[in-house]
Amino acid sequence: MKKALITTSAVLLTASVSYAQGPGMTGWGYGPGMMGWGYGMGWFGTILMAVFWIAILVGLVFLIRWVVVSTKPEAREAKPEDSAMEILKKRYARGEIDKQEFEEKKKALEA
Repeated sequence: MKKALITTSAVLLTASVSYAQGPGMTGWGYGPGMMGWGYGMGWFGTILMAVFWIAILVGLVFLIRWVVVSTKPEAREAKPEDSAMEILKKRYARGEIDKQEFEEKKKALEA
């Protein structure tokens, strides 16, 4: 009687543990886990991954834009350390102003 009770309880316990995986769920790829019954991140993980990749792409766009803008010749033309006289000489050398205007502005800067 005692042996039958132990055997019956062992069979019931084993059946209930194996049945916890779900009825009809046998073979590889079933059971709890990322693709199972909610133990993974689910839709939140998908949305979070999409936000992550969008942030990476936006960061790359801003980085490329910054590199393009900072390497334009106009950005390198007038530096903060250039003096007014240096800028005046560059404008005269490029032909933006004539000799008379250059001399007038030179005198004004020296005063």
